[in-house]
Amino acid sequence: MTAVCSKQLVKRYKDVMAVDGLDLSVPKGAVYGFLGPNGAGKTTTLKLLAGLIRPTSGSIEIFGEEVFFGSIRNRKDIGFLPDVPGFYEWMSAYEYLDFCGRLFSIPRHDLEKRIKDLLGLVGLSDTGKKKTGGFSRGMKQRLGIAQALINDPGIVLLDEPVSALDPIGRKEVMDIITELAGKVTVFFSTHVLADVERVCDRVIIINKGRAVLEDTIGNIKGMAPTRQIEIELFNKSTTSLVEDIRRCEWLDDMETADHKKIKLLVSDIERASLELPGLIYKANVSLKKFNVQEPTLEDIFIKAVNSNQ
Repeated sequence: MTAVCSKQLVKRYKDVMAVDGLDLSVPKGAVYGFLGPNGAGKTTTLKLLAGLIRPTSGSIEIFGEEVFFGSIRNRKDIGFLPDVPGFYEWMSAYEYLDFCGRLFSIPRHDLEKRIKDLLGLVGLSDTGKKKTGGFSRGMKQRLGIAQALINDPGIVLLDEPVSALDPIGRKEVMDIITELAGKVTVFFSTHVLADVERVCDRVIIINKGRAVLEDTIGNIKGMAPTRQIEIELFNKSTTSLVEDIRRCEWLDDMETADHKKIKLLVSDIERASLELPGLIYKANVSLKKFNVQEPTLEDIFIKAVNSNQ
């Protein structure tokens, strides 16, 4: 089943095209990463999906039901965390969640248990009675996630949930997202590519409001050819080894550092991986490290965005 579906989604602000014909298909239960440079249209897209702004054209469906601007029909299915969540600082975490729950008319006995469970999920059980005005940025982000889950939605939309957090705060938030995997559909934007690789099932990269790449993490990384090999030797490489490598048809470029480290850019990774050990043995040098460098999501992200400029 599809949790989110958009077709030819467009949002224009006068002369600025924020979202330009965006098609989305997010599977139910997926953790879906939403990537793009600043100004790519990520926040605008999330607000469109939540029904907070009106699209210029196109359609949006959440679990098969069309989303309309300002309508309350979809709110039972959607949880939303903005990039900078706001709180009533005189409220405690418990009071804030209680306030949010009453906006959804959640019965009192159900709401109390839900608040307790959510405070436990986000690691705020011991601070539930403290005023949010004294919370750190990480604590506020975690409380914001609890707020987004208070109505027991089918999907949560998280706009930059780890933005401006230190490494500990970021790990805490990503651990929560990992915990949600399979229980609720998570659609979140971020600039931290390592977090996307860690938790996401699928990724979409957008630029200038358009999708430039969408697939699973594994398939996306498989699209980029692996072309670099690093060799490190115990003793210095011989002239014969370097010359033998230079004569190989698969070699595109070679760098040597202090004659013990060799970096190769190759056109045929499989053939190079098969032939290099024989060349090293023939040169009578001892191999310390042989590393085939895998493409990173950051490499693919930069390439996808640059090709769409």
